[in-house]
Formats: sequence, C-alpha cells, structure tokens
Amino acid sequence: QVHLVQSGGGLVQPGDSLRLSCAASGGTFSDYAIGWFRQAPGKEREFVSAVNWNGINTYYEDSVKGRATVSRDNAKNTVSLQMNNLRAEDTAVYYCAAARPPKEYSGSYYYTHYGFYDDWGQGTQVTVSS
Repeated sequence: QVHLVQSGGGLVQPGDSLRLSCAASGGTFSDYAIGWFRQAPGKEREFVSAVNWNGINTYYEDSVKGRATVSRDNAKNTVSLQMNNLRAEDTAVYYCAAARPPKEYSGSYYYTHYGFYDDWGQGTQVTVSS
C-alpha cells in the first residue's frame, strides 16, 4: 500500500499551463505505476495519463495527447503531470493513483482503467475559465 498526496491545481485561464504533482510514501515506489484520472461534475471518472514503474512507458488519453506530459522521479517518490494549453473541458477534479501491474506488462489496458488502481490521492480541483 502506498499513500499519495497531491499538490498543484487551481484556477487558470484557457491556454494556460498547470503542473500537478503526486508524492508517495510507504511501499516501494518503483513497484507502482502511477495514473492520473479526472472527474468532472456529473461525469464518470476518466483516464488522463499514466506512467509505468520506471518512467519509460507513458500513456495519454486522446484529448490530452500533445498537451500533457507525465514524468516520475523514483529517487524523490514523485510523479508530475504537466498540462499545457488548457481548455475549459479540462475542468475537473484530478486524482493520482497507484497500481502494480507486472513490470514486464507492455500493454495499455492495465494502465488506463481505474479499476486496477488500489491507492488514490485526495484529488485536486483544476478549473479552466476566463
């Protein structure tokens, strides 16, 4: 089990950039893949991005491809999600989460479905509005 604490978020204007961070404690951080999900009011939680245990493989939801970059620092037990050119439709509560897929797993399904994630951060609000 790993404990995740999020930081970042807030109110930004369309076109702005934002960096979300997720700090982990407990467990062996490099055993975990970290995913980012978001949930807008009245909508289901959806996948945004994920990074595998060593940071080599990254995954993005289509609407954020080219605007988002996920990275991790296993020495610091942190994962960051940099989002650029933010849009109103990016407004949501963002969550980081930890999962333990087999390290040799090379597919994307495990990383992109929230049911595989066991530990979740507290969530942080991102509001994109002029």
